[in-house]
Amino acid sequence: MVHSLKACWRLLHAVGHALGGWWTIRFTFPGLSQAERNLRVQQWSRRLLEIMGIALQVQGRPPAQGPVLLISNHLSWLDITAIHAACHVRFVSKAGVKHWPLIGTLSTGAGSLYIERERRRDALRVVHHMTEALRNGDLIGVFPEGTTSDGRGLLPFHANLLQAAISSGAPVLPAALRFADAATGETSQAPRYIDDDNLLTSLWNTLCAPPLVAIVRFGEPQASHGRDRRAWAQALHEDVQQLRRETH
Repeated sequence: MVHSLKACWRLLHAVGHALGGWWTIRFTFPGLSQAERNLRVQQWSRRLLEIMGIALQVQGRPPAQGPVLLISNHLSWLDITAIHAACHVRFVSKAGVKHWPLIGTLSTGAGSLYIERERRRDALRVVHHMTEALRNGDLIGVFPEGTTSDGRGLLPFHANLLQAAISSGAPVLPAALRFADAATGETSQAPRYIDDDNLLTSLWNTLCAPPLVAIVRFGEPQASHGRDRRAWAQALHEDVQQLRRETH
């Protein structure tokens, strides 16, 4: 009963925080510089984690500036918030997110690029926009698994979006995410969002869980010059695996 009441309070607080973010994007962002917007997104993300009872642990060195293509494993709807809390990155997200009530506005305001995963040709369009953004000095983030996993292993990496780093000459920075029980350090499945998992159920499980810690571990940047994207995707897969092991 106590856990449910606490979860309800956290949920109400989180919804209020999300509405505050929506208001900031609609009415404050137009008067801010891009750097100021990025800082607001980072601060908002850190506060949301706090509201949900999730501490942030950053390992390694987050990128201070672009151009960088960040790649990471994908576990949950919370992944982008956790990484944004460590450093602001423009993520490539599935197109459907753009039309989600409230969340779509927050995602677009944070600078997301959208891809229609069902359309193969759309990857070419997104790679073009990613390349231009990297050439302009942006930090871009992708989840090369293409979908969430249960965290026990890594799905194969898709190589297509790596072309943006190769074409722009931007380095790639591997990173790894893990959500853990703050008391024991054991991996928590509470925020998981895979297969038939429901977003609301995943949200409620996270709110009801004991205090959690979001661990974001950054590796070292890798030069893109002369890379074959398929071979590089396989090598980066092992690099992220190693970073995952190092979060334990």
